[in-house]
Amino acid sequence: MTSVDLTLPWMSRADRRRWRSARTISDLGELMALWLEGKIASRLGYQPRYGPDDETAHLVPTLAALCRAGYVTTQSQPGLVGTSMDGLWWEQRAALELVVTDPTLFHRLVDAAYAADLIVRINDYRPDGGVQEQPVVVTTCDGEAMTAFGGRISRADMAIQWPGLDRDLYRAVSTGTYVSIIAPEYGGAGEWMWVVLDFLTGQRRHDPADPWASSTPPTRPARG
Repeated sequence: MTSVDLTLPWMSRADRRRWRSARTISDLGELMALWLEGKIASRLGYQPRYGPDDETAHLVPTLAALCRAGYVTTQSQPGLVGTSMDGLWWEQRAALELVVTDPTLFHRLVDAAYAADLIVRINDYRPDGGVQEQPVVVTTCDGEAMTAFGGRISRADMAIQWPGLDRDLYRAVSTGTYVSIIAPEYGGAGEWMWVVLDFLTGQRRHDPADPWASSTPPTRPARG
């Protein structure tokens, strides 16, 4: 008899209870970190019982550290270039989207990103209108734009992204500030962005044996 690896198309009751039990941003960030690390099978707003894409495996420590530092990451991708199996040429920028509700953490993140010459897009849902910045293309296929980070998120999108949350926590994340951080370069040249974020969270510190770990966070590499 041949065994079949069956992935059920719904979240387990145990996972559903865990997400529903979250009451604070810290709770939500910890659950997201556990999902990134493979310790929870499902996350909200994502295909049930699937973990992060294989291409983002090396980003898990950075993303989990951000989640435990008071940010909640919602999507990310590494910097890649290459030909797909169908012969098309794909280019990706390293990119991250997260939600933050603490003004101090928001300014710390944005200041670090601007200081490193990274691209920043802000979408703030304050009652007085906030900021709604334009999206940035982060993936192209044969030179044609395919995906973008940043830009306005509708209320319908928000409901799809955070189904089943505690009402007060949903209000906090749905009215939080969504920040997209994007490397200027396409491909692996933009992967230095994750080092900047590691310095922000304390995930990476000065280590003489680490060529990336200077006494201060890196800035955009100089072009030759």
